[in-house]
Amino acid sequence: MKGAGRRARTTRAGARFQKKDLQAAVADLRGKVAFGAALDAYTSFKIGGPADALVEPADVEDVRRLVQQARARKIPLFVVGGTNLLIRDGGIRGIVVSLSRLRAIKEEPGQVLYVEGGVGMPTLIGHAIRRSLGGLEWAAGIPGTVGGCLVMNAGTRLGEMKDSVKAVRVVTSKGEVVDLPASSVPFEYRRAHLPKGIVVGVWFQLKQGVRAELERVVKDYLHYRRDTQPLAMPSAGCVFKNPPKDSAGRLIEATGLKGLRVGDAEVSLKHANFIVNRGHARAADVIELIRNVRRMIKRKTGVRLDLELKIVGEA
Repeated sequence: MKGAGRRARTTRAGARFQKKDLQAAVADLRGKVAFGAALDAYTSFKIGGPADALVEPADVEDVRRLVQQARARKIPLFVVGGTNLLIRDGGIRGIVVSLSRLRAIKEEPGQVLYVEGGVGMPTLIGHAIRRSLGGLEWAAGIPGTVGGCLVMNAGTRLGEMKDSVKAVRVVTSKGEVVDLPASSVPFEYRRAHLPKGIVVGVWFQLKQGVRAELERVVKDYLHYRRDTQPLAMPSAGCVFKNPPKDSAGRLIEATGLKGLRVGDAEVSLKHANFIVNRGHARAADVIELIRNVRRMIKRKTGVRLDLELKIVGEA
C-alpha cells in the first residue's frame, strides 16, 4: 500500500460472503473455526476488527483442505502472523488464517531446523540456543511467527530472514505442498517473492556455537532494543521506510513529533518511527496519526515518507 490515505483493498474488496459458503469452505477441518471473531489478539498492535471467519488449522493437511475448499467457493484467505500489520476497524472479509497450531520444530542433520509456520520467533531462538545453534541472534526481540516473518523478510540492523533460510514449504493457492530452496526465492527489503499461497514451514541453516556466548549476544541485543525501542507496548515495528541516506525516525524526532497522539495511538517517545497503542487505540487513530506525521514531515522537510507498515481490511 502506497499511502495510509487510500482505502485498503482486500481480495474482492467489500464483498460479503454467505454464511453457508463460509461454512462449506471450513467444513471437516480439525482445527478451530470461529465466525465474526475479533482480530486484535492476532496482531502485535492489538488492533483489528472482525473476520468473517477465523480458522486455526490443525496441521498442514488441514491447510491444504482449507485452501482447496475456499478456492472452490472463491472465498479469499488472509494469513496473520507478521508484525508490520494494521487491520482496519471494519475487519477482513473472507477467511483469516492463523497458523498458531502449526508449532513443531524438528532437528535435521547438519545444524538444520525445520520449523512450522506458526512457531513464534522467540520460541525458535530459545530452542536454537538450548542446542548451541547460532545464526538467529539478529532476530532477538522480533515477536512475529516464522511464517509471517519469512513472508515479510523480517530483519533488524544485525540481519534478516534471508540470511538464515535454507528452504521454504508452501501450500500453494491450488492446495499443493511445494518445497522451494532459498536460492529460488527472490528476497528484498521486507519482502520475499513467493508463489501465492501459505508458508507452512521453513528450513533454517544454522551453525554450531557456544551456548553461553549465544545467550550473551541475544541478551545484549535485547537490552539494546529495549533501551531504544518501545518493546513493552503494542506496536507494529517501524512504520515508515527510511528515505535514501537518512532515517525516518531521525526526521520525525527532529521535527518534534515524538509524543504526538490521536486517541490512544502515539508516536513513541522512545523511538520516533514506532507508533504505539497506549491501550485502546483504533486503527482509524493510527491511520490519522500516520497522515499527520507524513503531512508535517513533507511540509517541513520536503521528504515524503513511504509506509513499511501494511494496512489491510475495511474501515
